Amino acid sequence: MNKLLMIPAALLLSTAAAAPKISAQSIIVNPTTPDLSVAVRIDKDTSGNQNPAYKVGDGITVSATVNRDAYVYLFNVNPDGTVDQILPNRLSAENLVKANTTKSFPADGDNFKYTVAGPIGQNKVLALASLTPLNLDQLSSFKTQQDQFATVNAKTQAGLAQALSIVVTPLPQNSWVSDTAFYTVAAVNPVATGSLFIGTNVANAIVILNGQRLGGANVTYSNLRAGNFPIRVQAPGFRDYTTTVSIRGGTTTNVNVEFAQVVAPAPTPAANFTVSIRSGVNGARVFVDGTEAGTIRNGGLDVQVARGAHEIVVIAPGFRTFMSTYNVTTNGQITINQVR
Repeated sequence: MNKLLMIPAALLLSTAAAAPKISAQSIIVNPTTPDLSVAVRIDKDTSGNQNPAYKVGDGITVSATVNRDAYVYLFNVNPDGTVDQILPNRLSAENLVKANTTKSFPADGDNFKYTVAGPIGQNKVLALASLTPLNLDQLSSFKTQQDQFATVNAKTQAGLAQALSIVVTPLPQNSWVSDTAFYTVAAVNPVATGSLFIGTNVANAIVILNGQRLGGANVTYSNLRAGNFPIRVQAPGFRDYTTTVSIRGGTTTNVNVEFAQVVAPAPTPAANFTVSIRSGVNGARVFVDGTEAGTIRNGGLDVQVARGAHEIVVIAPGFRTFMSTYNVTTNGQITINQVR
């Protein structure tokens, strides 16, 4: 891949530094959600959410899982824009994968292995699954008899997407689907890495390093590239903690975060105004917005109301019920003359 070499030998696995988690992006996307599904993985990332590093010369295994019998086609988009057809190839032409199974390339017992070659940089592996075989004659070809992988005529990711769209356009939308995995080819020279420990005094804190989410706090993160990076630690109910950390090769940098509780400001009470209700009918009952506020005594009753419109009702035996609405914007007086 990335001009992968097929070398007759047992597959050799290797380890690499963990890379920041990235979001998977498809090269070609089915506009519908078919009941056919495919998942493509590489051996250093079984989750499909990371971007692991391989060095030139490392072995690599690609696997594909489908939920229905399907023909799987694998392509590798190289950092220089060229595209290789990984499967089918000269040594592994069979690309039918049975339902609910995972097929690895190369599989156990194959007399070859995939080996990573240059150039250095970001790679994408595209898996295209179809319920029927696809004719890729116009898309890819073997340049020489010695070529183990077919070379795709299209250049760049966009070119591959356009070419594949032409291939799959005649197919029903519910009969094909795609998935993408990422990996990086790193320089042979080892890159200095260090570790980072973030300790906090609260639960559920999240650590973000150089714009990439690492995960929870109170954890040591290893295989981080050496250098100075901005860091942000977040926790629900607390102000974010931000600083710059220096990660040094072969050492662990410790950062202890003491969160201070964010106290929400007390809500400002609504402004209340005094309304003096004047009436010559002592004993009359006064209602404000349907709630009894008191009784007229000595010719009046003071009530407290918030700014806005309020309904005033005054009831007294032998008098007509008084009812009116007032818009209160300041302290004031209302004189009510009830009639019999």
